Amino acid sequence: MRRIGWMNALIILAASAVGVTAFLYPFFTLSPDQQMAGLAAHAHANDAPLVLIILVVFCLGAILANLGSGQMNSKMVAVLGVLVAMNAVLRAIPGPGGFSAVFFLPILCGYAYGGAFGFLLGALSLLVSALMGGGVGPWLPYQMFTAGWVGLTSAWIPDLRRLGRLENILLAVWGAVLGMIFGAIMNIWFWPFVMPPAGDTSMYWSAGLGLRETLERYAVFYVATSLWWDLGRAGGNALLILLFGPAVLKVLRRFQARFRFHIVPAVEHAGMEPR
Repeated sequence: MRRIGWMNALIILAASAVGVTAFLYPFFTLSPDQQMAGLAAHAHANDAPLVLIILVVFCLGAILANLGSGQMNSKMVAVLGVLVAMNAVLRAIPGPGGFSAVFFLPILCGYAYGGAFGFLLGALSLLVSALMGGGVGPWLPYQMFTAGWVGLTSAWIPDLRRLGRLENILLAVWGAVLGMIFGAIMNIWFWPFVMPPAGDTSMYWSAGLGLRETLERYAVFYVATSLWWDLGRAGGNALLILLFGPAVLKVLRRFQARFRFHIVPAVEHAGMEPR
């Protein structure tokens, strides 16, 4: 199930391309006058609804493609729904320093069930959480994309069961890395819209900057505004995986073994050569 079919791969790739474009297009279209107008509070207010609709359509398409290709069956779709609901509830539970346990399940499910499942779990649980009261705003599709990528990239880790206890330690390290990357990506959705204070250009983007200076200013902005929060998220992810990862992975793999089936033609099953 960790394998991803070509149709799923195309859908997830197309969705990710839309996400990357949505994050980066202001760097190429925002004018100095628009930035100086103080648009940070209204960043992506006009385009976010369209991006959200496109992402939801891609998610539904991925579920249908999974069903059509046999990568998922109706029982696994039900498991996905249950896990999305559980993850949405986990997000509502406040943690220290603003930490949220919303990445715990996408990381483990992406690792156990594959990139498509992890992407869907990450993206849809953020949507459900927002509708349950977490807050719907122009930031939502960007949170969904980034959480989806957390689940998607967790499938890049090879099967580590042969390593014994080291498997869980490596997953905890991966969870910490993704906790940092999530914050670094999420800042980008509003950073180009922030109007720099008078005379302060050290950590704010402005039109016409080269790639190197843009990255240098963003690094300063990240350290000044996001680093400590992301360290808390990284530590929380690692701690949760260390404490509960083995038990949850055992349950996920039990579900996988129980709900996965192969269709065997009757003539083949009876020992006859199919015509």
